[in-house]
Amino acid sequence: MTATAGGGGSSCLSMSLSALKRLDPYISSITDLASQVALYTFNNTTNEWEKTNVEGTLFVYNRLASPRHGFTILNRLSMDNLTEPITKDLDFQLQHPFLLYRNARLSIYGIWFYDKEDCQRIAELMKNLVGQEQQLQAQIASGCISPRSAEQGVDIMQMLTKARDDYDKVKQVNSASQKKLAVVLSSMGTPI
Repeated sequence: MTATAGGGGSSCLSMSLSALKRLDPYISSITDLASQVALYTFNNTTNEWEKTNVEGTLFVYNRLASPRHGFTILNRLSMDNLTEPITKDLDFQLQHPFLLYRNARLSIYGIWFYDKEDCQRIAELMKNLVGQEQQLQAQIASGCISPRSAEQGVDIMQMLTKARDDYDKVKQVNSASQKKLAVVLSSMGTPI
C-alpha cells in the first residue's frame, strides 16, 4: 500500500502522520508505507538471525531537518518502535521477503514483509533515498553546495521567485520615487 493510495486512506494517513509527528516533530509527510512487517537482527556472535519484539507498520517519511528522510516501524507489540534516519551510511540489500540493511553503527537488520510487492517497492525507495543522500554529501564535499544550504533544504524555485518579487518591489518604489521627484521639480519650475 502506498502513501498515495486512494479511497478512505487519507484520513488514516493523516492520523498516522500525527502519530509520527508525536515521535518526531520534524516529520513533514509520509512517502510510503508497508502495513505488516517484522524486524529481525543479526547476531554476529552466533551468526544467526533473531526475531525482535518489533512488528507493525513501516513508514518512510520526509523531514524538515537533516536527515531529510527516515523510516519507523510503529510497533504493535509494545511502545518500542524502530526509528532509523536515512543517511549515506545505510546499506540495503533485497532478499525477498526480507529487506536487509546495515546502519552507520554497523548493526545488521532484516525487515520481513508480509506483502512481496511492498518489499520490492520499499527496497527501491530506500535505495533511491540513500543514493540522494550520497549525492548530496558528494556535492558538499566538492564544494558545489554549502552544508548550511543542504541542511536547510534550499528550494531553488522558491529562491528565484523571492528574488524576482524583491526586484519588482524595488522597481516599483524607484518608479514611484522618480514620479514624486518629477512632480516636485516641475512645481518648482525646474525643467526635467
